[in-house]
Amino acid sequence: MRILVVEFVTGGGMPPEAPIPASLAREGDLMLHALLADLLEVPGVEVTVTRDARLPPLTGPVRSITITDPRESWSLWEDLTRQADGVWPIAPETDGALERFSRMVEASGRRLLNSRADAVAVASSKAATAAVLSAAGLSVVPVWRVGAVAADGPPGNGPWVVKPDDGAGCIDTRLIRDHADWQGWLAEADRSGFVAQPFQPGTPASLSMLCRDGRAWPLTANRQSVSLSGGRFSYGGGIVGGMALSPALSDLAQGVAAALPGLFGCVGVDVIVGPDGPRIIEVNPRLTTSSVGVRSATGLNVAAAVLDLAREPPIPPQPVTRIEPVLLTLEG
Repeated sequence: MRILVVEFVTGGGMPPEAPIPASLAREGDLMLHALLADLLEVPGVEVTVTRDARLPPLTGPVRSITITDPRESWSLWEDLTRQADGVWPIAPETDGALERFSRMVEASGRRLLNSRADAVAVASSKAATAAVLSAAGLSVVPVWRVGAVAADGPPGNGPWVVKPDDGAGCIDTRLIRDHADWQGWLAEADRSGFVAQPFQPGTPASLSMLCRDGRAWPLTANRQSVSLSGGRFSYGGGIVGGMALSPALSDLAQGVAAALPGLFGCVGVDVIVGPDGPRIIEVNPRLTTSSVGVRSATGLNVAAAVLDLAREPPIPPQPVTRIEPVLLTLEG
């Protein structure tokens, strides 16, 4: 099976006008190398990757194609997609990148080893995700589009968390403490593409799970390291398998998969675990940074499990019987 893997940041997706941010390249490489290590253990799999010329070349038994001009990346990815049997994109939802890639693979008729484009389209919008999951009866942190709320701020007196509706990670994520803070934040820049959520006290966490056809197989519950400095949030990794996979979290995973049946393969769900249980923040319809530690935490070859789920009929993964927590740090 010929598989094309494209990690967007390191594989040619970043604009040519500026250097690739080191933190994004490091996070992208973590996900890429973890996926490649798993794929290369699967018999009969041949892997092709693309690599931005601004980064050190890849080594090992993969076909690596260097991209010297990122303006030509999409046309090259389309050509490589037609040469592959399956395509595994790792791309952010920002600016529609993951949805565009997913639709390109679907149009080619090749196997998309990621969530369907219709599910990606919903999950790429935090407001749309909250609406769908809330309608399904799941516990979701409310989301308000900034353009739809009154000028003096969302309901309540704060604090609120603001972020891009299609953002990934903690990029441009801020804590707004009160109405005066809200007015100052609005005046700084165009906020039409942003959303606001009430700040939730509790433990930041995520679920790493596999999905197909409305069903979820939860793998680990991860404690996230999220810090706040100067009103700005940042994500520094966490402990994969650092929380118990409680019945409430397992039920939440099944509920998300049922509400978004187009989710496939690796999926992450960000939650806040508070005194009243877990509440959903957002859904990541793709391989996430936390998934880097799932193999070490569980012993499961995640890529092999996804390929088994892609079969007809699918072969579900074996239940996780042991979890050894794994520290994952994004610091240089």
